Amino acid sequence: MTDMAVWRAVAAATGPADRAAAEEGIRLAYRRAGLTGPERVVWVRSPREAVQVLMGASGPDGVALTEDETGASVRHAVLSGPWAAERERLHGLLGPQGWSGHWNATGAGLWESTRILVDRIRAEVVEQTATGGKEETRVRLLLLDAALGQHDAAWLSAFDTDPSGPLGGPALVARAAGWWWPYERVAVVCERPTELHRDEAGRLDRGDGPALGYADGFELYAWRGMPVPGDFLDELASLDPKRIREEENAELRRVMLEFYGYDRYLAESGAVPVHRDETGVLWRVALVGDEDVVMVEVVNSTPEPDGTSRTYWLRVPPTTRTAREGVAWTFGVAAEAYQPLRQT
Repeated sequence: MTDMAVWRAVAAATGPADRAAAEEGIRLAYRRAGLTGPERVVWVRSPREAVQVLMGASGPDGVALTEDETGASVRHAVLSGPWAAERERLHGLLGPQGWSGHWNATGAGLWESTRILVDRIRAEVVEQTATGGKEETRVRLLLLDAALGQHDAAWLSAFDTDPSGPLGGPALVARAAGWWWPYERVAVVCERPTELHRDEAGRLDRGDGPALGYADGFELYAWRGMPVPGDFLDELASLDPKRIREEENAELRRVMLEFYGYDRYLAESGAVPVHRDETGVLWRVALVGDEDVVMVEVVNSTPEPDGTSRTYWLRVPPTTRTAREGVAWTFGVAAEAYQPLRQT
């Protein structure tokens, strides 16, 4: 595997952590920062459980921590500081243009999908653990204390992570475990997820269960990157046009339409064609509180192996008024410029 392939695998890893390796990496990071701790390492099953334990709730082994027990956060000393110094060193060595090219060749491609996942986890932890404004502030501050372990893979991939270097400790933790919270006397470390499901674009995506799950039951549900409630997915198998029309949440209705199929929805909802010409047929269905569903129906002029001609339904902008305009839009040209010599 290439180095980037290895880091992509780290970011997407599921299953039990390598606890011995992770704890070795934590102690190495502390030593590199000139710290003697931590006095103990506490393992939890998810980022949510980590926050709960740090707020005084009992964890899986009955552990509950207070600020007096953990001491102050040392995240800057063991992670942020060494990272900033390495970035400055490499930026000075390569120059602005060289650094930009290096980042694009390493962590840039992994960063976006990982950042979105991290943001989703943080938002869900806040949603599930904070019951008021004051508590929400505390939860958000605790989440900022976290190093991201495997989800730091994107930026770690851009640097030298040899164990003898300044980022050797954090890199070892990333390869072995999930998020971790470094404090003066205690380090709290998460297991990795038990499952992760994504689409070809790297977005969280699953139609029959959690797209991301941890051993304590902390889960994220999503359809093609769109956050959805867990019980929402149970409805998808029994959808009909009436249920889709009745959904008041426009985002959830779009998920329903994608799952059900726009062409099927048009066929079963009584839609009528609003325009037809030699390029195809334009269909429109109005949705309350949302933009119209507008699709152009085209027939592939190249026959299938069995001699039939396949029909395609292409969703186009709601402002589309003619079939030609819709087909032209799919090719990125204006209607008057769309003059194919031969349709395929």
